[in-house]
Amino acid sequence: QVQLVESGGGLVQAGESLRLSCVAPGVLFRFKAMGWYRQAPGKQRDLVASITSGGTTAYGNSVKGRFTISRDNAKNTVYLQMNSLRAEDAAVYYCNSVDIGWAWGQGTQVTVSS
Repeated sequence: QVQLVESGGGLVQAGESLRLSCVAPGVLFRFKAMGWYRQAPGKQRDLVASITSGGTTAYGNSVKGRFTISRDNAKNTVYLQMNSLRAEDAAVYYCNSVDIGWAWGQGTQVTVSS
């Protein structure tokens, strides 16, 4: 089954930045609103940022002003620029359409040391 492929995670210190990437399969990507989700150990998977097919963005309160979601439809890719990272941002990050149209990928681990 074709999956989403996330990358770009890693170990950073608090205050540093990371840029996540997610490649989606198929020709429908450009028509779909996409989201970045995260799941910390023992917690539910939450939507932290979304972007419509037209480029309108929305963010959770905890990341607003620090994270930026963007997309490149020619590359079937959605990005998440994460600045001023905090310990509480540590999680596995996943992307998917906001209607969860694809099977979940493996995610990419973000670890923030304080």
